[in-house]
Amino acid sequence: MNPVVGLDVSKGESEAQAFLDKDKPYGKSFSVKHIKEDLDLFVSYLRGIETKTGVRPAVILESTGHYHTPIIQCLEGNQFLYILVNPIISYQAKKTSLRKVKTDAVDAYHLCVLYYKEEFEPYKKRGLRLLNQRTLSRQYETVTNLYIQAKLQFHTILDQVFPEYRGVFGDLFSQVSLKILKEFPTSEDVLRTGEAKILERIVGMRIKRSEGWARERAAKLIASDERNPFQQGVYQSQLFSLDMYISMLLHYQEHLSSIETEIDVLAEEIEECKIIQSIPGIGGKIAATIVSEIGEIDRFNHPKKLVAYAGIDPSVHSSGKFTATINHITKRGSSRLRHALYMAVLCGMRGSRNKKLKEYYDRKRNEGKPSKVAMIACVNKLLHWIYAILKRNEQFLDMA
Repeated sequence: MNPVVGLDVSKGESEAQAFLDKDKPYGKSFSVKHIKEDLDLFVSYLRGIETKTGVRPAVILESTGHYHTPIIQCLEGNQFLYILVNPIISYQAKKTSLRKVKTDAVDAYHLCVLYYKEEFEPYKKRGLRLLNQRTLSRQYETVTNLYIQAKLQFHTILDQVFPEYRGVFGDLFSQVSLKILKEFPTSEDVLRTGEAKILERIVGMRIKRSEGWARERAAKLIASDERNPFQQGVYQSQLFSLDMYISMLLHYQEHLSSIETEIDVLAEEIEECKIIQSIPGIGGKIAATIVSEIGEIDRFNHPKKLVAYAGIDPSVHSSGKFTATINHITKRGSSRLRHALYMAVLCGMRGSRNKKLKEYYDRKRNEGKPSKVAMIACVNKLLHWIYAILKRNEQFLDMA
């Protein structure tokens, strides 16, 4: 016999359906809450099936981001094999039925049916360090996006309060710039304080700059105040918003710095990150993202599988006598990995740091390929290089 249990996972609970063998459902579906008591009962249920069939059942479920995490931890702790299915695959399998029925019980049933139709491999558990690195890299991306949004809102409110302030500091979003603006957000505040006290305040921040630089900044602030079109009549609500966004930007900078430090510390312990960085154009953050999104390279027995995982394999459209000549990439893999690879290609092309990649790009362009097509071809080529050096555990320059 070949028993399996299908789990339709949702937030906080899952619907389970068991099969003892192909076309042999076992009992009715039931709900499992993601709490210790229910999970322990679910393990007892699995062991009951093992006793009945003489074979330890596999568990098949969809990958759901993080909702399936309690189930996975429970299964791993009790040494049960499980299969994580791409939602696209399970969705296509559900469409094979003529009846249009969508319930959790039906979805769990279809997962069991899918198990007997396809040849799935048990999920290969990933290393703890790479999982930690992936979490940190994704957290960095999330906070960065929030930081960018806060910047845009900050620009909007600054235009309504003190637009000329942009020319005072070389970096508008440096800590000294934001802190000075927080203390002196209006023309009235600047005039009331005076250049001498502003200079004293900048010097008091103990930044690694000369006093001459601080004096120049104070003079620029006074000059920008004279050009400011909003000398009076600034609304209190605008000042509140400006102060709020400055605080948010400072907090985001602090969080990003902390995450970046954690990523660098962890990357020092991961040999794959050092190997990836031997490719010109790939720095610390990009290397950490690529390695953490790929995971252990042994999960892929062929570079084309890694290319498909990244979603940069070309789609195929052929029907009858028609075969499409323009095919876009599938984009069905990891979007974060795809973006990191694209940024690595851009960095490698800049200043021709990666000469091999630049030569490959120029060759594609000379063949008549559009720029974007040539760039994707370079991403594909780069991923093949990454696969090769990780498999061989060699530096990129050793391949020359």
